[in-house]
Amino acid sequence: MASSDTSPFRPRDINTALALLTRLPVKADFSRGARAAWAYSIAGAALALLAALPTAALLFIGLPPALAAVVWLTAMIVMSGAMHEDGLADTADGFWGGWDKVRRLEIMRDSHIGAYGVIALCLSIAARWGAIAILLEADVWLFGLLAVAMLSRANMTLVMAALPHARSDGLSHSQGRAPRTGALTGFALAGVTAFGCVGVPGVILAGVAFVMAALCSATARVKIGGQTGDVLGATQQITEITLLFTLVILAQYFSI
Repeated sequence: MASSDTSPFRPRDINTALALLTRLPVKADFSRGARAAWAYSIAGAALALLAALPTAALLFIGLPPALAAVVWLTAMIVMSGAMHEDGLADTADGFWGGWDKVRRLEIMRDSHIGAYGVIALCLSIAARWGAIAILLEADVWLFGLLAVAMLSRANMTLVMAALPHARSDGLSHSQGRAPRTGALTGFALAGVTAFGCVGVPGVILAGVAFVMAALCSATARVKIGGQTGDVLGATQQITEITLLFTLVILAQYFSI
């Protein structure tokens, strides 16, 4: 339900973002709906910092980065309720399993997973695990992964603001459409934090993320004429993978 509170930012929006994007036990007021989307990047930061605790502890006692990467990935998936992975699978099935908008939306709503969804999930997990394993060998791995976690979730808000709802119901529709000011603020917050974490590479990551938001938006517009919760989840996953790969490349030229 839309709220009469039209203020662009409220402190309680952080709780709303955490409740929507994680399984953390927080009390939230959902009346502000998509107006709280500016805080999605903060929810990403919270997840990254929490996932860093067991990961850092295991690295400290000698666990190889390849295995510590499994711990990081597992922690992030569990704490977020695998909702982004679910969105990626449904989007892959719908976008490439249907021949028109109506059929694609029907497939995306189906609780069963198809071949495209399985392949997308396998590739996503493999790609992220490989990149994270490499990044964990760097001394400042946390700062890079923190930047990726924030930017990938901030991208969801850009897509929310850029596209209309593809259907007249569903979680995304019930939360409303993110105001452009809030979306840009959330993305700017993630970008500034990325710069503070890793310097110039953070600016490059923000630029890559913005391009990915545009590509995801364009694809969703062509395929189903707008966005859904599944599209937002897929956007987060695709952005995260792209940023992790970018970070691995940048690590060869910068002190990350």
